[in-house]
Amino acid sequence: MSDAHAPETPADTAPADALPEDTQRRRDFLQGVHPYDCLTPSELTRVAEAFVPRDCARGETVYAAGDTLEGLYLVVSGMISVVDANGAQVSRLGARNTFGERGLVRGGVALTTARAVEPAQVLVLPADSFHFLRDTNAAFARFFDRARTQMREQKGDLSTQKVADLMAKSPVSVRADCPVQDAAALMRDTRVSCVAVTDADDVLEGIVTTRDMTAKVVAAAMSPDTPISRIMTPNPMSLQPSALGSDVLHMMLEHRIGHVPVTHGGRLVGILTQTDLTRFQAVTSAALVSDIAHAASAAQMAEVTARLPMLLAHLVGGHNRHEVTTRLMTDIADACTRRLLNLAEARLGAAPVPYLWLACGSQGRQEQTGVSDQDNCLILSDAMTPEMESYFEAMAKFVCEGLATCGYFLCPGDMMATNPQWRQPVTTWRGYFERWIAKPDPTAQMLASVMFDLRPIGGDSSLWDGLQAETLKAAQANSIFVSHMISNSLKHTPPLSMFRGFATERSGAHAGEVDLKHNGVVPVVDLGRVYALKGKLTAVNTRARLQAAIDDGVVSPSGGQDLLDAYDLIAETRLEQQAAEIRRGGKPDNHMKPSDLSDLERSHLRDAFVVIRTMQSAVGQGRGMLG
Repeated sequence: MSDAHAPETPADTAPADALPEDTQRRRDFLQGVHPYDCLTPSELTRVAEAFVPRDCARGETVYAAGDTLEGLYLVVSGMISVVDANGAQVSRLGARNTFGERGLVRGGVALTTARAVEPAQVLVLPADSFHFLRDTNAAFARFFDRARTQMREQKGDLSTQKVADLMAKSPVSVRADCPVQDAAALMRDTRVSCVAVTDADDVLEGIVTTRDMTAKVVAAAMSPDTPISRIMTPNPMSLQPSALGSDVLHMMLEHRIGHVPVTHGGRLVGILTQTDLTRFQAVTSAALVSDIAHAASAAQMAEVTARLPMLLAHLVGGHNRHEVTTRLMTDIADACTRRLLNLAEARLGAAPVPYLWLACGSQGRQEQTGVSDQDNCLILSDAMTPEMESYFEAMAKFVCEGLATCGYFLCPGDMMATNPQWRQPVTTWRGYFERWIAKPDPTAQMLASVMFDLRPIGGDSSLWDGLQAETLKAAQANSIFVSHMISNSLKHTPPLSMFRGFATERSGAHAGEVDLKHNGVVPVVDLGRVYALKGKLTAVNTRARLQAAIDDGVVSPSGGQDLLDAYDLIAETRLEQQAAEIRRGGKPDNHMKPSDLSDLERSHLRDAFVVIRTMQSAVGQGRGMLG
């Protein structure tokens, strides 16, 4: 039997009906399986010849964790169960499903154990043939590359943005027989500077601007009943959604126009104006921080934070990495908090004793997206006296209400400095942590998990430095507390079904969707917190914790890198979903329909969830960490 990378022979190029019967059957089967359906006819024939059939009896082990893999496995019939090194089930695979690929790309050693739960037939693509195809066929390589290709980091440069990310998504249009007076009224009511003229199928026929209305209608004293077609610019220049911002700039400058229709297949899908370009250039994190720093009130800051959805869409559209996007989004919340603290002191007077305002939750980890509440607290100097309480109560109320005005909604669990419990002197905070660590009941575990993500925002940071070091040391030394923290980290599980699919929500507003936050990002956040606790790592950001855990040997290099790759993929998918919702004119959330993804994207996302489940299992079994 020839190998998949053998030189092409007459048999390779022969008609399909001239192939040996068993090769023909395999070839027919592979034609309906991705990514083999992307191969050329001759490549498909060579792969069909390379695959080796194997029959597996019920209960037979196909391979065990630690074995050297003979190749890539593809299920033809029957059912295969895949379990991780701790015995936790990862998948149950039926026909047309592949397994063993993770081990093949990680040195050729099996990372899981595969067994036939019923009589099964599998096809085995030899390892050298698998690697040859990955090296020579782009579609094949993309399918089996678990880690998303790292996109180049850009700085939100207008010239590199896609038109689809810049344009107004709901262009105002009229029919050719619309009276100019009606069109003018529509432009006034919708506050737009141009109107497109389209036919019944939305095919673009012309464009009319406010200048046309002034120069052609008002100045020429045209009748209000004049059809809009009389004054429109017919067949205007347009661009595709895939064009770049540089194309828009060049077209506007070269032809001295201020409005560019965007069409797809001749149909109008958007319009770009000079105002859109100016607005884009003004929406940068630096510009927003500057505007916030000079705002005189929370209401003025809210006018700035209203631009946050557009900033998120621009950052995602500019292919910034997820940790860059969330860091910049968090910088805005930090700037709001610090400005509100300054305004509070201006109103209330100087603080009577040193204080430190800290953020926890996603702001503390610098992981804010387009959906964020506020989680914060105040640490006060031990020099505080009871009569000073009213000052800090007023400060907390002013800042938290101001943040709510800016769009950071109040914490449903009341984890805010307005709650007296979270506005206490250093000694009281030290007692909190000591009690939580000594008696880690469920409530203590929840509170400790939140408070381990604390990050100073404004005030005297020395109030936290010593307390953080003490707490990490005491927590790491208490094995019972660590065990409870590990148990707490396993409460959020990835949305995996038994049969290589996604476990979506069954009812409610998000039926048929998966929660990319609570079932995707949060499980990794929890694992990162455990690694940080175990290794006494001071990093708060999840990605930084994972990288530090790998560098310091807290987690195995292969497992840690797998988890880092999985986290990157899920976090980027979440942001892309939010940006897409913003571009559609909606409000971003954390839910996604798997059916909205391509087969390739679903495959990679599911692999990422499998990695999380595997690492959760390892932590739960006391494995996967080296310390």
